[in-house]
Amino acid sequence: MLRFGKTIVSESTYGGRFCNRWKTVSGLCSAKIRKFSDSGGDVDLVVVGSGPGGYVAAIKAAQLGMKTVCVEKDKTLGGTCLNVGCIPSKALLNNSHLYHQAISNDFANRGIEVGELKLNLGQMMKQKETAVNSLTGGIAHLFKQNKITEIHGHGKITSPNEVSFV
Repeated sequence: MLRFGKTIVSESTYGGRFCNRWKTVSGLCSAKIRKFSDSGGDVDLVVVGSGPGGYVAAIKAAQLGMKTVCVEKDKTLGGTCLNVGCIPSKALLNNSHLYHQAISNDFANRGIEVGELKLNLGQMMKQKETAVNSLTGGIAHLFKQNKITEIHGHGKITSPNEVSFV
């Protein structure tokens, strides 16, 4: 159980309704921020979720001098978008598009001649994983660089001054 002052930034509320109720500082929702405590001492801000809204909020808060904790349910940072949604899908779509160009005479029409083509799905999936690992690793590096504490578990706002996680 994590206790804090008045502000929680949740990824689902970072970009919209919640922020409009509070004063905005450099695009980050803030209110009377102080103090969240765990067994390790005081913390200024808890971010629930490390997707595109959550990791940006956590990094910005840390850069503004806040001691920040981010609670993430998955084993890697980045949320659904980076791990299983947008980025992996776009990597596979891009590779599929290139393959389609090669087999549909699009390359030949542009003066690019290729020999026999073969689709290597295993290599395509490996390239997708490389892209995902590179991006999620970058976020982990930024968390470490900005001294953001990661807690892996399901975060739940249990009261106005409390976040629980399992």
